[in-house]
Amino acid sequence: MILLVTAIERRDECARAIEQALNEPVAVAETLLQAVIFLRAGAYRAAVFDEQMTQCEPDELDTTLAHLGMALPIPVNLAITGADRLVRDVQSALRWRTHQEASVREVAAESLRRALNNNLTTLLLNCELALETSGLPTRVTERLSYLHDAAQALRAQLEAGKFTQP
Repeated sequence: MILLVTAIERRDECARAIEQALNEPVAVAETLLQAVIFLRAGAYRAAVFDEQMTQCEPDELDTTLAHLGMALPIPVNLAITGADRLVRDVQSALRWRTHQEASVREVAAESLRRALNNNLTTLLLNCELALETSGLPTRVTERLSYLHDAAQALRAQLEAGKFTQP
């Protein structure tokens, strides 16, 4: 859902244009304080702010921004922006956000892979050293072998990019 925050007369036209272009519901708040109420009540992908409102009411803007959650703030000068341009700006900002989120996910996944790989290396090395110890009870040797095999299987999954159970 998208939140449009503006008091301009053509706000309904702008909301309809965004709704049709994105095929997503649009809520309209006529004040920043009303926007806070909307933001508290639901989850929004984006909040489109009329720049005139943000410049005239800086204290209310701070309160509103504090309630954004995961919504992407999109400032737009609706005094000079038509509905078509507004739609393009919102689409562009959402595409940019999608790209950023994908990049962050890739970095996080790679970081997790490295951390898991380091821990697996430690586990494998310690299992191998323990298995070389003479005089271990058979039951302990079997458990260490099981842990070693499980760690190797997990490493193979990490290397293959598969994170399913063996």
